[in-house]
Amino acid sequence: MKVAALLLLSAALCTAQTSGSDHKKQVESVNTRGCADLTLVLDNWKYAITSQVKDLLLHNHNTVLPDYGRIQPLSNALEDLYQEFNQLKQRLSHLSGQFINVEAIVGNMTTPHQKR
Repeated sequence: MKVAALLLLSAALCTAQTSGSDHKKQVESVNTRGCADLTLVLDNWKYAITSQVKDLLLHNHNTVLPDYGRIQPLSNALEDLYQEFNQLKQRLSHLSGQFINVEAIVGNMTTPHQKR
């Protein structure tokens, strides 16, 4: 945020020096060396900041992205739930097969014999 504010301020200062009625005269009087020095400083800051952020993301990502460390445990838990769900489906299928057999036996016991 500070870098953006400084960049905006430097751009305003550079353009403020060039605005006015006698444009050519003011353009010649602009301190281009000062603008170049400021640009160099801002470029150095940009490099330092991006280097630090890159280092944080590579070596200490939990400080920047605390939830990133939870992705693998959540994935493992989801895989466990999926396996348990498939086991329950298999067990239900097995119990349904047994229920069909019991239903057939009970059906034979309750229907009246047709031999009379």
